[in-house]
Amino acid sequence: MTPMEPAVALPDHVAGWTREGDELTYDARGLFTYMDGGAELYLAYGVQQLRVRKFARPNQPPITLELYRLASAADAYGVFSFERQDDSQGIGQGSEFGGGLLRFWKGPHFVRVYADGEGADLDAALLALGRATADAIRESGAEPTLVGALPGQDFGLVEKSVRYLRSHVLLNQRLFLAHENILNLTPKTEAVLAQYARAEQTVHLLLVRYPSAEGSGEAAASFVRSYHPDSGDIDVVKRESQKGTLVRQRGTLLLIVLGAPTVTDAEVLLKATEGKLFRRRSPETKD
Repeated sequence: MTPMEPAVALPDHVAGWTREGDELTYDARGLFTYMDGGAELYLAYGVQQLRVRKFARPNQPPITLELYRLASAADAYGVFSFERQDDSQGIGQGSEFGGGLLRFWKGPHFVRVYADGEGADLDAALLALGRATADAIRESGAEPTLVGALPGQDFGLVEKSVRYLRSHVLLNQRLFLAHENILNLTPKTEAVLAQYARAEQTVHLLLVRYPSAEGSGEAAASFVRSYHPDSGDIDVVKRESQKGTLVRQRGTLLLIVLGAPTVTDAEVLLKATEGKLFRRRSPETKD
C-alpha cells in the first residue's frame, strides 16, 4: 500500500450502501498483494495506482469498487477492451455490465464495480455506484487512433472483438501467433486486433504502430519468416490451408490480415484499412 494522495473524489455511499473501512491504495509493485492472479494484465498497460473501497448495507452483499489509474487514456481503453463481451451501459467512455460486474473506462482510469453475492436492488446499486464514480472522474481521453482505422460493420467488423494491446503475451491470449515475440511488441508499440465475419469465416485484422519505420520493417520480415520462410513476396503469406494472409508495411505501421477465405478477400480488407488511414492523413501511412 502507498500513501499516494487520491485524485478522484470517490463516493462514500449510494443506494443504501455505505463505505466500510479504510480505502486501500496500491502502486504497481503492490498489485500482486491485492489480487491472486490477473495483475499482469494491468501491468502490461502501465498501471500506476489502484484504489479499493468496500461498501456495506444490512442484509445485503458487500460491494467492491476498484479504480485503476493507467499510463494513459489509451491504456485504460486497452484494459477495458481486452475482456469486453457485454452490452454498453452508457457509463464513462465505454462500459459493460453482466454477471454482477460493471466495467468501464474514462480518461486514464479503468473501473470495476462488483458484489460478493446476490440481493434485492443490487444491480441498480452497482450501476448507480458506477455512474457516481464516472461523474467524479474529471479527466477524459480519446480512444487509440488505430481503433479509428478499422473498417466498420460494412466489412463485417465484430465490434466487441476489438482489442488494444501492447504485449505479445496478451496478443497470444486473443490470437496465438507464436511462442516467440515475432512482431517485436514492447510497451512502446501499440496494436489493435479485430475480428471480421467474412464468407462465414472469422478473419483477423491486426494493426501495429512502431516507434520507427525500421522497427516495423524488421517486424514484417520476422512475421514472414515465421509464417512462410520460403515466401518470396513479403506481402503475400500462405499457410498450408488456402486461407489468405497478408502483411504490409506502411511507414511505422504494420498491417496484417489473417485467415481470410482467399488472398483477394484479405486484399479487400487491407485496402479498406489503408483507405481510412490515408483519409486520416496520418504521417505513419506514407510510403
